Amino acid sequence: MRYTWIDHYLQNKLGVTKDLKEEWNWVRYKIGEKMFAAVCLGEDNEPYYITLKLEPAEGDFLRQQYEDIVPGYYMNKTHWNSVKPDGNVPDDLLKDLLDKSYELVLGGLGKKKRQEILESSIQSEKLSCCGTECETCGCYGSLCRGCNVSLGKVFHAPKGQACPIYECAVKQKKSKSCRACNHAPCDIWRGTKDPSLSEEEFEKNIQERIARLQGDLSC
Repeated sequence: MRYTWIDHYLQNKLGVTKDLKEEWNWVRYKIGEKMFAAVCLGEDNEPYYITLKLEPAEGDFLRQQYEDIVPGYYMNKTHWNSVKPDGNVPDDLLKDLLDKSYELVLGGLGKKKRQEILESSIQSEKLSCCGTECETCGCYGSLCRGCNVSLGKVFHAPKGQACPIYECAVKQKKSKSCRACNHAPCDIWRGTKDPSLSEEEFEKNIQERIARLQGDLSC
């Protein structure tokens, strides 16, 4: 299989569990016991298909664009799609499709269940992607559930949108934080200044967050 990164990529997502459905010979990736992706193995235990969920219109469009994307293998063929593991679908596109599948299944869970899963999975991940300690924020638990649980849609972000820092680091660059970015702190960081802070206070806040990220080897 050309997509050797897939197992690490999927298991790195919040709340994801993995199992082997022996009677199918499928390696399944689940969120809240709901499968969002699977690597379907053949009789030789080599990957035969990578199966994921998409909105019907997008799935239909992609099947027309790529011969290596076909209707879901032994799945509902309206909502599920299968990708040939040695085909020509670009890696970045497959990552994007896996992200969408994860978000679709996660979004289909009840709000309470979704929060329980995400909160339990980040007990050891106390920092947001920008180095903020969410639990020390006065808005945590009332106005906001924290960066990781809310998928970046924190209280100070535009309604229905993720914080620009989260959008860049997690959604676009597929990283847990800005730790490995050579540009941090960048203009995106500085564009999220809390108006209640002076320039001096804000600069100190930035340096503290950078120091936390650099000290967090799990990022």
